[in-house]
Amino acid sequence: MTATTTTTNGSDPSNEPHATPIAPPSDDKTHDHDDSEKFKLKIEEQLQAVGEGEINELEVVAEGEERTNYFIWLLVACSTISGLLFGYDTGVISGALVTIGSDLGPEALSNSQKELITSATTLGALLGGLVAGIISDWIGRRWVLGIADIIFIGGAVGQAVCHDVWSMIGGRFVIGLGVGVAACVTPLYIQELSPTKQRGRMVVLNVVMITLGQVIAYGIGAAFFHVNSGWRWMVGLGAVPAGFQLAFLFFLPESPRILVSRGNIPEATKVMHKIYQYAQPSQVELKVKILDASVQRSIQITKTTTFAQRMGSMLLDPINRRALIVGCGMQAFQQLCGFNTLMYYSATLFKQIGFNNPTAVGLIVSGTNFIFTLVALKWIDTIGRRRIMVWSAPGMVAGLTLASIFFFLASPEAQSISMSTNSRDSSDLAKKTNGSLVDGTEYSTTWSGLVLFAMIVYVASYATGLGNVPWQQGELFGLEGLPPSFYILDLHELTVISGIDQQYEESVPLYAQRQTGRRTL
Repeated sequence: MTATTTTTNGSDPSNEPHATPIAPPSDDKTHDHDDSEKFKLKIEEQLQAVGEGEINELEVVAEGEERTNYFIWLLVACSTISGLLFGYDTGVISGALVTIGSDLGPEALSNSQKELITSATTLGALLGGLVAGIISDWIGRRWVLGIADIIFIGGAVGQAVCHDVWSMIGGRFVIGLGVGVAACVTPLYIQELSPTKQRGRMVVLNVVMITLGQVIAYGIGAAFFHVNSGWRWMVGLGAVPAGFQLAFLFFLPESPRILVSRGNIPEATKVMHKIYQYAQPSQVELKVKILDASVQRSIQITKTTTFAQRMGSMLLDPINRRALIVGCGMQAFQQLCGFNTLMYYSATLFKQIGFNNPTAVGLIVSGTNFIFTLVALKWIDTIGRRRIMVWSAPGMVAGLTLASIFFFLASPEAQSISMSTNSRDSSDLAKKTNGSLVDGTEYSTTWSGLVLFAMIVYVASYATGLGNVPWQQGELFGLEGLPPSFYILDLHELTVISGIDQQYEESVPLYAQRQTGRRTL
């Protein structure tokens, strides 16, 4: 029956030793007058603090925030379809690249064509994230998600009916626009519509849906692997969940922050009552007042400063700068650790080491990612964000180290070492093909299995920690700082992704040149 305020932006009130309780008026007749006056005075103090920029809506916790209700689950289930689309459309290309064959004109896709097809998605995501960040404050989070669904549908259909490489590249670019919009707006929409104590877990649910989308993509890829032009079904089926979400959006509410910014306080209060169903009316009223004061302060800042000045405050203000460095650092580590390369090209990698249905093998990896994301969902609030990253990092190091060793032992370099020592009984993976990995060749299942094992160790550790914690970036900022911080962090993340995609595909022909004496394009 109490609401609390904390002393640190975005922190969990249950972990703050200096939390100050804000008790609603007591029902005890001997104290009703005094308690009522104290409660009103406390509300005024909090609103004054907001006006001075000291606290924000995140720091006011109402009764029952740790409990969820059907409204929250329905809201998150519908909005996280964007996460599922994100995962599906980034994962499905792995299976499509190894099954397109000559359907787009050339007898087989060259490495440069694969690079363009894959990188077009991340370029579109970069631009989509930028556009979403600008217009979501104008028209609202909900309708921006609707635009993303229309883009997803258009991109999926465009890919499914294309008959040349450049049309495929265009379709992937359109899909990338949808991915960028969804990646930017969905976490923000969920954060603004979730109870304070549940926001971390609800955002992780979006990550769960991303991994589920990848699992579904690999499952569909495996099912259509031996079907003629099955890749068209793989990419085209992405329009189905987008259509469902587009229909559901008509029944979802707008973000309370957007409603308050439009002056629609009654509708914002109505939504807040649905979010905090177990809170007392006075506590919900305090939530709305705090949010309103925060929004009015943001509007005042917008009117009195330029866009460059506001973005500059993210760097010049010590608190915001530290939070931004931490957020960007986590996003950079998440993207630079190699997971995107594995998800985009796992089918290609597994095909090179001799698996007959590489997409089905990739399903094992994506399934591991999904399962251990659920582990993170269960324990992230109990263990803590920092601790779960520290505990899972050694597993990532071990998995990548083992994978490197096994790939080396399976590589032409190891074959050369083996031949120089006259070890004819070596079981090196590439020995039977004269030191080169050749698609479709049956290699030793021992090395292939060890590579797969190392990948599972790595992915399990990644999904438990680094795959989820950076998505909690909104907790580092006050609510008035969420939109610009999300835009900066998402654009930073997507820029890193685009660089990774290009670097990986450019390394493939160089690898072939080193092994065969010619540059393969």
